[in-house]
Amino acid sequence: MLPEGWHRSTLGEIARISSGGTPDRAEPSYWGGDVPWVTTGEIQFNTITSTAEKITEAGLKNSSAKLFPPGTLLMAMYGQGKTRGQVAKLGIEASTNQACAAILLAETQHTDFFFQYLSSQYDAIRELGNAGTQQNLSGSTLKEVPVPVPPLPEQRRIARILSTWDQAIATTKQLLVNSRKQKQQITNALMLGRHRLKGHSEKWIHADFDAVFERVRRKNTVANTNVLTISGEHGLISQRDYFNKSVASDNLSGYTLLMRGEFAYNKSYSAGYPVGAIKPLVNYDAGVVSSLYLCFRLQGGADASLDFFRHFFEAGLLNQEIEGIAQEGARNHGLLNVSVVDFFKLRLHIPSGAEQRHIAQVINVAEAEEKNFATQLKALQNEKLGLMQQLFTGKRRVSMSETETAS
Repeated sequence: MLPEGWHRSTLGEIARISSGGTPDRAEPSYWGGDVPWVTTGEIQFNTITSTAEKITEAGLKNSSAKLFPPGTLLMAMYGQGKTRGQVAKLGIEASTNQACAAILLAETQHTDFFFQYLSSQYDAIRELGNAGTQQNLSGSTLKEVPVPVPPLPEQRRIARILSTWDQAIATTKQLLVNSRKQKQQITNALMLGRHRLKGHSEKWIHADFDAVFERVRRKNTVANTNVLTISGEHGLISQRDYFNKSVASDNLSGYTLLMRGEFAYNKSYSAGYPVGAIKPLVNYDAGVVSSLYLCFRLQGGADASLDFFRHFFEAGLLNQEIEGIAQEGARNHGLLNVSVVDFFKLRLHIPSGAEQRHIAQVINVAEAEEKNFATQLKALQNEKLGLMQQLFTGKRRVSMSETETAS
């Protein structure tokens, strides 16, 4: 039930919904002009103040492209990945392609309020596009999207409150970006020996991989059921924690049993890991992985740092070596054909154990700062989400000043 003074409506009742078009690509005089032209890839819950492409006045006149004023809301009606359903606000006068829905609100409605509301409904709106075989949204579909309509002064107040959260989120995002860049710079400088820490001047050595590591072949004879998978973000993580279920076979006796501090190499390439990911087990005391993973641990007598090599592998400093031993044309279903013998003869260029530990200590500090900002960001996003759920249903009302009420 909505509060007194609010009413339910649809997007089509409070806004005019239009779309754009694409001038003929074969006509050079239509492109490279002064008219901004928005594509769905630029709609990312943001305010658009510039575009990658521009069209000419002739292109605008000789196509179904239209010019929309600042304050127009745009929604991606279709697109790859997460694009469909994302919202943006025009900060400039611009045209769009036909995949963008232009939502021109009535003057009695507040743009920022409905920008926030439609952003909060992203998942639900995306589902509307799943009703057909094309998995696309349409203008007619968007017209039927239900919306709550508070009085205009209350819309303004809600939008203003949520904008303060957006500012805090944007600031924290930038701090996180800066922290990641700094950590990457520190990692590259120290791991490649471009910068030496005080007190270390020993020459780095070249060593075969098997001089530092030994293979782990331990089978799961103890009936361990903690099946692990490799995640780029979370490392070796339990399938139950990651997928909320186990996707492994019922018989786990053929799986490799890993203990805390041991590494697993997944030879399947993925985003950010062109030759596969190498991760140590740090979240659990033990777990099992598929026999497709190549597992190893530090040699018992090796003067080496687990954290140093954790950062070393994560920075992709073994990638070039792995590429050199991967067989040509052997990427079957994304799985690299890497010989175990060749893998353990890869060459490492590394400092002494003491310097490894010192390097790891410095990078760990940068890593902790990055994780702190990531945690702060997640908390802010969750808090804003919870606040939106209350504000957009009227369960939580905003205080109105006399000036706001009068306006």
